Amino acid sequence: MNTTMEAITEVEETLSELRQTFKSGRTRSVAWRKNQVSALLQLIHDQEDEIFKALYEDLGKHPVEVYRDEIGIVKKTINYTLSNLEKWVAPKKSRLPLLLFPTSGEVLPEPLGVVLIFASWNFPIALGLDPVIGAISAGNTVVLKPSEQAPACSSFLANTIPQYMDSKAVRVIEGGAEISELLLQQKWDKIFFTGSPQVGRIVMSAAAKNLTPVTLELGGKCPTILDSFSNPSDLKVAIKRIVGGKWGPCNGQACIGVDYILIEEKLASTLIELLKKTVKRFYSDSPKDSKCIARVINRGHFERLRNLLKDPLVAASIVHGGSLDEENLFIEPTILLDPPLDAAIMTEEIFGPLLPIITLKSIQESIEFINSRPKPLAIYAFTKDEEFRQRILLETSSGSVIFNDVLIQFICDALPFGGVGQSGFGRLAYNLDYLGLLLLFLGLKRSNRLTGVSQKQCNT
Repeated sequence: MNTTMEAITEVEETLSELRQTFKSGRTRSVAWRKNQVSALLQLIHDQEDEIFKALYEDLGKHPVEVYRDEIGIVKKTINYTLSNLEKWVAPKKSRLPLLLFPTSGEVLPEPLGVVLIFASWNFPIALGLDPVIGAISAGNTVVLKPSEQAPACSSFLANTIPQYMDSKAVRVIEGGAEISELLLQQKWDKIFFTGSPQVGRIVMSAAAKNLTPVTLELGGKCPTILDSFSNPSDLKVAIKRIVGGKWGPCNGQACIGVDYILIEEKLASTLIELLKKTVKRFYSDSPKDSKCIARVINRGHFERLRNLLKDPLVAASIVHGGSLDEENLFIEPTILLDPPLDAAIMTEEIFGPLLPIITLKSIQESIEFINSRPKPLAIYAFTKDEEFRQRILLETSSGSVIFNDVLIQFICDALPFGGVGQSGFGRLAYNLDYLGLLLLFLGLKRSNRLTGVSQKQCNT
């Protein structure tokens, strides 16, 4: 679709219809919200094979990976939503000071209106439907813009969603950058964007013209701190989790994936050998032929990753892997030891199967190293040192901090998910204005997956 008068008319008519639907009040009914969310569950059930095909066509994802990272995520969110929706939308009584007696007060969750959702290409089903579930659960109408870089999944969503959901309340609009630009020219009540910081700035700039609230899930260079372990089995478990967290989700093309490892110099050789063995065990001697690991999304991203390795000093730091198959857009798991810190591979988010290892004299220096760079979406720290844990929590800033595991913060419904600073802001949760640490090992915060809700103060 091109940015022609026809496209402009279609977008404006779609937005007008969605506004009329919202004004009619039909989306405020809890029964309607549950019916729409349940319809998505039926879509996933009926179209599972088609989802497998679309994700293999776009990214070469194995069915097991698809179920774990896409289908399973959406099913989990739907079931959690259906179990909690009535509680979430109920008014919350507020305690008032004695001075206001006998007044009573409550907080009433209220839908915002028409929500625009930009989905990403690396998890085109999960990160397309998950925010839709939140927006519908909150009583909004929705426009979903799938990523044109995952065309099979974009087409799947555009063709199937109208068959299952209320087409007067949920619409899918396909297209490239021109359509995205056209959509951003419209007035929305909420914009939810998953993608790069560069595009996030464009989205925020457009939203500012209408004072539209935004949630930006942007990612960043997520570090992994690997402390020493007295028990060798603890180290092996840590390596397995790091390998699974780096190359398992879309072959490194994940905003919360491991970007680089920080470790003491004396442990580097042991780490490299364990990484090599674990990669071989997980993905075989020939990952490309095993078909159990995703490929690079397209030629443009393949060239970007290849350019990261073109620097002679970066190429010289490769200690494992490094082979590239341009025809099949595949890059094998690649490990680098101490590439130059001013090289692009250490200043840009890698978003691919390249894993730098940065050595330090002392693991305590990792805090200063992380603080010298933009705030990451997640920090993963493998340590049993409680004092070091507390230093990481108190002296660093990130969207989340996870100890002795990776990625699990994303699947934990009891915690909000979001970034801070350049890694994004807002959250896939209740009022989308929380910025802070997800203390996963303490479980301090709750999320209830309502995307696009305002808080109305009601006094009687």
